Amino acid sequence: MKPSDLDPHLAAQLLAEGVDLPRMLRFLDDLNAGSYPEAPTVVAESVPDLDHPSVVDRRGSAALTLPATLAAERFDALDLPIKPESLGIASSGSLRFDEAALRRIGVLLYPKTAYGVLNGGAASSYVDLKKNQGLNLDAFEANRERFDELAALCQGLPKGNTPAYINPDGTPGLSFLLLKLRMLLVKKKEYRDLVGSLPELILPAFQMTSVHTDAAIQEAFRAYILRPELKVLADRIGCASIEIFSETQTMMAAITHSSEGKPRRIFDRAWGQEHTGLAMPGGHGQNFEILAPLYRKLHRLGVRFVWLGNIDNMGYTVDPVSLAIFALSGKEAAFEASVKTPMDVKGGILVTEPSGRITCADIGPALSPDAVRRFEDGGKPILFNCGVGLFDLERLIERLPRLPFELPLRVTDQDKDAGLYAQAEQITWEIIGLLDDPLFFAVPKERRFVAAKMLLELILTSAPAGPTASGGLDLVSASLREGLARLLREEYGLVLDAGRWRAE
Repeated sequence: MKPSDLDPHLAAQLLAEGVDLPRMLRFLDDLNAGSYPEAPTVVAESVPDLDHPSVVDRRGSAALTLPATLAAERFDALDLPIKPESLGIASSGSLRFDEAALRRIGVLLYPKTAYGVLNGGAASSYVDLKKNQGLNLDAFEANRERFDELAALCQGLPKGNTPAYINPDGTPGLSFLLLKLRMLLVKKKEYRDLVGSLPELILPAFQMTSVHTDAAIQEAFRAYILRPELKVLADRIGCASIEIFSETQTMMAAITHSSEGKPRRIFDRAWGQEHTGLAMPGGHGQNFEILAPLYRKLHRLGVRFVWLGNIDNMGYTVDPVSLAIFALSGKEAAFEASVKTPMDVKGGILVTEPSGRITCADIGPALSPDAVRRFEDGGKPILFNCGVGLFDLERLIERLPRLPFELPLRVTDQDKDAGLYAQAEQITWEIIGLLDDPLFFAVPKERRFVAAKMLLELILTSAPAGPTASGGLDLVSASLREGLARLLREEYGLVLDAGRWRAE
């Protein structure tokens, strides 16, 4: 099918709303031809223990022991400018690297590592009233005035352009995007302080925007480039304020409801109006297709490892210790997970299937909330997906041509105001289920997963949950507030001055 085969009114409307029609129609052809396997049913037999061989517990001090010969091979393969015996403690033919040694190794790997953010979403669902009330009605009511003020500020903006925290004096803080750019400069300074100079390429950033948010994000870059939070530090270490590659995700179109049978077509009766479609996002799982040119470009530039994570997670920063452990492990990919709290309701958990394979099951699409509650009632800690991945770039590139057809495609029927239709999307982190032997870092939530999927979450990381908050949310809120302050100081290089976080 070609765009010219569509009704002109429908085609013009979808194009105006950001749908790439040739790509959308290729997708429909592939879907109707059976090129996409049905999304697998997750059989969650249990949840993995924290002492599972594939889980590295990062909640305390880290250490890694390798046979001396293997350590030498890995150091050579990584082109590290030091010998392993200069950092490791020798014992019985092995070398033990403590956290300080791992940190040094990780920093030395910065020129071979890129940092990517999924930055495509607008802040519409983020400020949705019902979703925020559903997190905890008591906490919502206790913070209603602050919520309304921030919701008005965030409405219509890309999520990355909205405030990432609230200052102690009640004013909005710096944006997620600006802070991520500053964090990268802080990390580059860490490398320069260790080595004495900066290479031409170090920690290049990349992002996936959307057709609806890209213009606003690019405009933000033009405003940020001279901001003192970036420029002063960049000038001090001798690099550009902003170094980032971008690719833009186009919209998909809603497709016909399952009740209409096959083949599937573009839904063209939105709100009961003939030849009217519905544009919608296709899920962050499309990053492996959208960002493929950037992944290949970074590889040509000498990058060996890529981080990938969400813009709205303040805990998602470059972690040299985990980078070192991953690089020395020789694994294909690693993912972060933290012990689930009452605030972790949107996302996925790690589960063990009957085969023993660990995978990530999204709460709702792949695993019912009742099943999650049964695991919680069993008393074992549940590892909640932090949405942070670290990939061996060469092996990721080998997978790129087939990943769009291997990653589960979830086609879900919808019954909404616009009518009966279906939505197709892919979830980035379901790549975990495709890998033979991934690594998992069990991380402290207050250090690595201070995320804001809903505006109320951001409020609760910046201010008390309120005396009426139920379900242990007050304790989680207190822990996250401490974690946020630590992150702003240690990872983003800010200082608290007269009730506001400022750049030094």
